[in-house]
Amino acid sequence: MRVGLLGGTFDPIHLGHLRAAESAREGLDLDLVVFLPSGEPPHRTGPLASALDRFTMACLASAGHPRFAVWETELKRPGPSYTVDTLASLHAERPDDELVLVVGGDTWPEMTEWREPERLFSLAEVAVVTRPGQPSPTTAPPFPGARVTRIDGPALPISATAIREHVRRGESVRYLVPVPVAEFIARRGLYA
Repeated sequence: MRVGLLGGTFDPIHLGHLRAAESAREGLDLDLVVFLPSGEPPHRTGPLASALDRFTMACLASAGHPRFAVWETELKRPGPSYTVDTLASLHAERPDDELVLVVGGDTWPEMTEWREPERLFSLAEVAVVTRPGQPSPTTAPPFPGARVTRIDGPALPISATAIREHVRRGESVRYLVPVPVAEFIARRGLYA
């Protein structure tokens, strides 16, 4: 099976994440796209919502798509969520699957600074999904043998930071997140 992996804090997951996943699924003919909420992100401050709330929102957001799934791989592991560790773990669990790491154009330039980048690129193909308003990233492989593909397609200029700010100010997040996610945020009082 060809499996796309889209990681992030998903604090909260939004329509931009879903559109990127769909663009990668279509552009790379993926059998499944898996959302991997991070436990403890190593490169940024911790999420505002709990791991369980972020996992639940990802499940709610992806529930209507037959080729989307949410795995708690990183949430189960203690300590920082390093992508290379996640890829190694998934390779051990699913040796017959072909893994494709889906990242945004904003993340792409940082990847050579991640933990064990050469090993990371040996464990999965990397798909770079561009966002509107960002310069088109070069997808030249940073290491010999690295497989990197650029995915173009409609992308939505939405950020979780802006969504949290909308909620904090008491503004609607309708059409920024799926309806079940907006309802969950309101019910749980997240980001207020």
